[in-house]
Amino acid sequence: MALSTEEWTLPVKAKVAEVLAATDFVVPKTECSLITSPDATFALAIDHTLLKPDATPAQIDSLCDQAILSKFKSCCVNGTNVEQVSRRLAGSGVLTCAVIGFPLGAGTAASKAFEAADAVKSGAHEIDMVLNIGALKAGNYALVHNEILAVVAAAAAPVKVILETVFLSDQEKIAASFLAAEAGATFVKTCTGFSGGAASAEDVLLMRKTVAYKAGVKVKASAGIRNFDKCLEMFRAGAERIGTSSGAAIMQSVDATGGSY
Repeated sequence: MALSTEEWTLPVKAKVAEVLAATDFVVPKTECSLITSPDATFALAIDHTLLKPDATPAQIDSLCDQAILSKFKSCCVNGTNVEQVSRRLAGSGVLTCAVIGFPLGAGTAASKAFEAADAVKSGAHEIDMVLNIGALKAGNYALVHNEILAVVAAAAAPVKVILETVFLSDQEKIAASFLAAEAGATFVKTCTGFSGGAASAEDVLLMRKTVAYKAGVKVKASAGIRNFDKCLEMFRAGAERIGTSSGAAIMQSVDATGGSY
C-alpha cells in the first residue's frame, strides 16, 4: 500500500535527525575510494556525458568513440540520441544511459515513466531521472516517492535519481535521498549541471550517509567535475560514479575548461 505524505513525514524526519547526528560516519571502502590514477578502474566509474541541446549526431558519435577508447562505464545522453548511441556502442561493453525529466524534473510521473520505458526500448541500460524538485521542497513526500517508484518499475533497469542539490537544504537532500532509496533507486545523484552550482564533497558525503542503511544504493557525483583531483575528492566523499563531459580530457590528466557538466 502506498503511503500518504502524512505517513511519510515521521520516517523522513527520523532519517534527517539520524543523519545529521551521525558525526562519526566513516565512508565505506570501495574500489573507487582506492583509485590513485586515471586507470581502468577509474574509467569504469565514468558516465561520459553529452546533454547539450545543440549536440549534433556527429558529436554524439564522437562521444561514443571516446567512451569505447577509454572503456568508460556509459555514455549519458538525451532520449532523442539513445537509439544512435545504443547502435554505436553495440558490443563495446559501454552502457547506454538516458536522462529522464531533464533538466527541470517538472513533468508528471506518468510522462517520466513513459519516457523511461521508451528509452529502455530504444536501447538504454540505465536511467538518470530528475525528481520533482518543487514537490520535494513543498514536503509532498508521497508524490516524490511514488514518482520514483513509477520510473523504477517502468524502466526495469538501474535508476539514478538526480536531486538537483543546488536548490535544496541539507534536510531536503537527506529527505530526497531517503525517498529515492525507499523507492528502489540504484543511485542518488547530485546535479544536472543545468541549474547552476556543482557537485560538492559535502553533498556527496551527506547523500552517502543517508543511503548507507540500504544495501546496494550508491552515489553519483555530477556537475562541474572537470579534472582528476575533483574526481578523487568525490570518490573519497563516497561517490561511486562520476558524470562528466570531460572524461576524455581527465583520462589524459588534462584539466578541461568550459561547460557545466
